[in-house]
Amino acid sequence: MQLVAPSLEHLDSFAAALRRGWSPSTEHDISGEVLAELEADPDAFLRGTDDRDPQGRTVTLPDGTVVPRIPGFARWMWDGEFCGSINARWQHGTTALPPTCLGHIGYSVVPWKQRRGYATRALALLLDELRLDTDLPFVEITTDPDNVGSQRVIEANGGVLVERFDKGAAYGHGEGLRYTIALD
Repeated sequence: MQLVAPSLEHLDSFAAALRRGWSPSTEHDISGEVLAELEADPDAFLRGTDDRDPQGRTVTLPDGTVVPRIPGFARWMWDGEFCGSINARWQHGTTALPPTCLGHIGYSVVPWKQRRGYATRALALLLDELRLDTDLPFVEITTDPDNVGSQRVIEANGGVLVERFDKGAAYGHGEGLRYTIALD
């Protein structure tokens, strides 16, 4: 498994995963929304997957709240076909994230490719990229208390549990676990 930058070459496989019901968000199903955006303008969709200067673009949270997008980029997990996505987001000049953003990194593996080590490998590769391309000293990653698989992925990459927290109103006040991973 390798990480690839989203491209026209990989777009059909990505769209097929969306049509099968996979969602890039683990917080709520956005597969239909993403598929509609992709089908409306594939080139604009792909440009948006590397959005380090979002200038007015927005993100819709699980409760429907619309908030400003922060800089970030996505990579797709690829083993000859689309396996999942991983993304990084941050605010320039600070490690702080807005309260509406749960962590610096998010990932989701398609169900038919889970339990193959893809998320662990993808996170390791993305951390290497962040070490080279950002000045972040660490990243925060969150998961749910019952998502033992994700906890193992984070811990396998050096993640240290720092707190249990309330995700906030936009996320239904669910409980989350916050981990940090040092980048230096």
